[in-house]
Amino acid sequence: MPPPDKPARAGLTLTQQIMLGLVLGIAAGTLVSRVNPAWAIYFNPFSQLFLRLIKMIIAPLIFGTLVAGIAGAGHVKAVGRMGLRAMIYFEVVTTIALLIGLLAVNIFKPGVGLVLPAPTGAPAVATSVQTWDQIFLHTVPTSVIQAMAEGDVLQIVVWSILFAIALTMIGPKGRPMVEFCESLAETMFAFTNIVMKYAPIGVAAAMAYTIGKGGFGVLYNLAWLVGTLYIALAAFYLLVLFPVMLLFKISPAKFFKAVKEPAVIAFSTTSSEAALPRAMEAMERLGVPRSVVAFVLPLGYSFNLDGSTLYLSLAAVFVAQAAGVTLSIGQQVTMLLTLMLTSKGVAGVPRASLVILAATLASYHLPLEGVTLILGVDTLMDMGRTMTNVIGNCLASVVVARWEGVFREASDTELEVAAVRGEI
Repeated sequence: MPPPDKPARAGLTLTQQIMLGLVLGIAAGTLVSRVNPAWAIYFNPFSQLFLRLIKMIIAPLIFGTLVAGIAGAGHVKAVGRMGLRAMIYFEVVTTIALLIGLLAVNIFKPGVGLVLPAPTGAPAVATSVQTWDQIFLHTVPTSVIQAMAEGDVLQIVVWSILFAIALTMIGPKGRPMVEFCESLAETMFAFTNIVMKYAPIGVAAAMAYTIGKGGFGVLYNLAWLVGTLYIALAAFYLLVLFPVMLLFKISPAKFFKAVKEPAVIAFSTTSSEAALPRAMEAMERLGVPRSVVAFVLPLGYSFNLDGSTLYLSLAAVFVAQAAGVTLSIGQQVTMLLTLMLTSKGVAGVPRASLVILAATLASYHLPLEGVTLILGVDTLMDMGRTMTNVIGNCLASVVVARWEGVFREASDTELEVAAVRGEI
């Protein structure tokens, strides 16, 4: 009798591969820094290749996701009271999240002391301070092709939003273009997955190059970056989410009891989309009508990613600090306004915000090497920010339901019965 077949061994996940690349890169960089730091330069081309792969995704991904998200889902047509209230809430909360990220990175300064190589082909920052009218005019591109070629993400976002609005105005005639953008978005997600297969090599090369050239001390800055993010997220919960619950008379105990499972799913998978089905079920059982849940949660996945927006502002200034570039208050506010629009195109999939971060850094001529360094510890940060995205959107659905006067909060008994049944 032949022996039974051995079960197929599952390969390493991408996260495990990136962590392995991080460890190997640290080991190689430490060895090189002690033997001959000049050898570190040989790792740089493999790191630069990953950056080039990321840069070529940016323009089509932003265009496809924004147009598909706005025109494809009919968000522009949803001009009713619920849609307006949801959008007001989204913009207020995400703006506060961006401000908290900026305050945290300016207070704790995790990038100070970290040395990044100078960017090639462009100055670190503009030599002259732009006036308000120059900034205002710069938001509108004279050529979208030029904006895409130069990677000017703000201009791409503005053009894409106007394009999506125009598509909704022509009705059924615009459907083929909407379907094209939906296909483009899905294709770019798949394209991103292909590029991310090279990420472990890019991370290993980046860490080897940076540590080999600058020494082992660079890791302290990355650990401080992770700590700064979680401090900022904690501040966001205490200063924003809890006051919102009190303002709209939402029981924090009941809410977190209902949201704990989708939050754990989001934290462990680093994917907002993976938690969406359970989040919708949990909010409906908490007392949010299905019509509100079905409208607000998907809308929030495009316009209310609190954790990701907080992370983006923090990470962008971190790279500027690491590159020795001093951003004025005006430049940081302009960056905040850019991220307010850019973050609306962040997909609910792992590491999608890194593409938006790369686009923002390119717009401000900051070194993209910072993205590759951050990627080495991005999984640790992605867990916290993704969980915050899901919790923030669940709370948004309750807020809108309460605002509309249709929220019927479940009793403790109903929640306990649902918990026993494994429904929450």
